[in-house]
Amino acid sequence: MRLHRSLSSLSPRRLPAGWLAIGLLLAFVAVTWADPDDPPINYSKTPGHDQVAQLEEHLEHGQAELKFDADHDGYLPSLLKALKIPQSSQMLVFSKTSFQRNLISPRHPRALYFNDDTYVGYVHNGTVLEIASMDPQQGTMYYTLPQTEMRVPKITRQISDCTQCHQSGSTKGVPGLLMRSIYPEDDGMPAFSAGTYTTTDQSPFSERWGGWYVSGTHGRMRHMGNVTIDDDDHPDKLDTNFGANVTDLSHHFKSAAYLQPTSDIVALMVVTHQVNLHNLLTQASYDVRSALYEQHAINEALKEKPDYESEGTQHRIMSACDPVVEAMLFSGETPIIDPIIGNSTFAKDFAARGPRDSKGRSLRDFDLQHRIFKYPCSYLIYSDQFDALPAEAKKYIYRRLWNVLNGKDKEQDAKFPNLSAEDRQNILQIILATKKDLPDYWKTH
Repeated sequence: MRLHRSLSSLSPRRLPAGWLAIGLLLAFVAVTWADPDDPPINYSKTPGHDQVAQLEEHLEHGQAELKFDADHDGYLPSLLKALKIPQSSQMLVFSKTSFQRNLISPRHPRALYFNDDTYVGYVHNGTVLEIASMDPQQGTMYYTLPQTEMRVPKITRQISDCTQCHQSGSTKGVPGLLMRSIYPEDDGMPAFSAGTYTTTDQSPFSERWGGWYVSGTHGRMRHMGNVTIDDDDHPDKLDTNFGANVTDLSHHFKSAAYLQPTSDIVALMVVTHQVNLHNLLTQASYDVRSALYEQHAINEALKEKPDYESEGTQHRIMSACDPVVEAMLFSGETPIIDPIIGNSTFAKDFAARGPRDSKGRSLRDFDLQHRIFKYPCSYLIYSDQFDALPAEAKKYIYRRLWNVLNGKDKEQDAKFPNLSAEDRQNILQIILATKKDLPDYWKTH
């Protein structure tokens, strides 16, 4: 849940005498906790229009099928193929931080797979596949698919069971995604007394991936992955050297039981960025829609023009969208001090999806020497979720992106020291060549 900002900049001097009480009431409402099930969001009551909802509809009407493999992973391979999720995206988490936690341990990790808008969780011998999919307007939708053979597989949307954990301050107060790093005991239970970390691309490398397996090399940098607590009196003292630069996970668990023998570090780096930005996009959509909804009610009550926006509403739009711009341009990204090399085909598979400009450049091109991407602007600019942002949000985001990339942003030095003049020029050229709905002023650059 989150706290709304000030509803508007209306002052008592502007209000007719009879409206003073209404103004005070609206101001009170503006600082109460927001509920995504209230208008204008109506989260639980709104059908999904995401990739998984579309697949379920196609299954129901016989336009798609999922094949059950009784000997290997049930519906998992077929579901990944239907959703165009590469198997190379596999990441393995062994902490007991899922609702199927009784089946999860360092010897039996949970597998996660993802593409730009959908995530699938698989637990060996689990009863269901867990799915999270980004709805263009409503943000994260949650689904399950039973791991029992059915004539017509049934994907079911889940709400309350999932939002108990997936709607909190860690998800920006909206139904979202969680990527946590914990101190794991030898059975996978988190030692909560030692603390936990919410992981983003700004997180210190030393605080990432506790409770996860990490395969690949990363030189001198150390993370929390691949190890468990070996001193109960000092649970926060992990042997991070033992967990570093691991390329073979087979001595931890039976890797042959999974689609891949890896938990690729490059996939983990990408999802660390992606999860955070998905949540910020959802938060921006919710906050801007709520601000405009409330502004519309005030305009009707005070007989203002329908498109009037108070300074307070404009500030709410700005406050909701600035974090999106900063995350898209990797503001505050933790530098990489040694090369990062994965040990699956994920990096190649991810980069191949483009799009590319006439010089062959893409926002999906990796650096992995000093930072994640060669051209630090998020590929989620092409996502359905970004395209479905309210017009007022996209207007603000596009303007600020343009200002930053042209070196005209007021907070250029403070927020974007990571972007050199060459970086900004390259990103601007790539976006101009590959993004279709840019404002006209971008095209006259």
